[in-house]
Amino acid sequence: MGDDGSGAASGTQDAAPYPFGPKLGVDVGQVRVGLAGCDRDGLLATPIRTLKRDARKNYDIRILVREALERGVVEIFVGLPRNLSGREGASAEMARTYAKLVVEELTRQSLVVPVRLVDERLSTVSAHRSLHAAGLSSREHRKVVDQVAAVEILQHAIDMQRSRGRDVGDPVPARDAAGIQGPLLTPTEEPVIKDNSPSRRDAES
Repeated sequence: MGDDGSGAASGTQDAAPYPFGPKLGVDVGQVRVGLAGCDRDGLLATPIRTLKRDARKNYDIRILVREALERGVVEIFVGLPRNLSGREGASAEMARTYAKLVVEELTRQSLVVPVRLVDERLSTVSAHRSLHAAGLSSREHRKVVDQVAAVEILQHAIDMQRSRGRDVGDPVPARDAAGIQGPLLTPTEEPVIKDNSPSRRDAES
């Protein structure tokens, strides 16, 4: 028997339940990385901090994992930017690479925390709108927009989890101690917020 459409499996475990507890949302950019967190019940996402991207030494990833440890995080959602047609470009590849580095750092620290990629093609567009509505100038946006985008990513994910009763996004597979990649997990499809705005991050400096 399969999923009954409500997100819960009927009679079997076809649909994996999602973990309950604090979670992180991550907005990855070439220059900055925004972090957001949510409460234990997965109701409300709030901004945490903005990290300076350290592509050479990945110090920001170590800070991210430390945040996960200190907050007792049970799941991490990394935004996957796609264009409006759903295709992936350089920004999406950057997000996938970042998510893999997060998984590797979690493994190094013997932390078992699932990392999942979720569609975020419009998160920064929405974040800028929210900041404009709050009366912040464009210069002020840069200080917090990555955190707000991370909030958009995480809020979308936890809202979908509650409405479907199962996990969402594409799982990033971990590697075992010998460095062998584990079996690929089945991606969990989810609807995206539709908008006519242009794709994000192409003009990021």
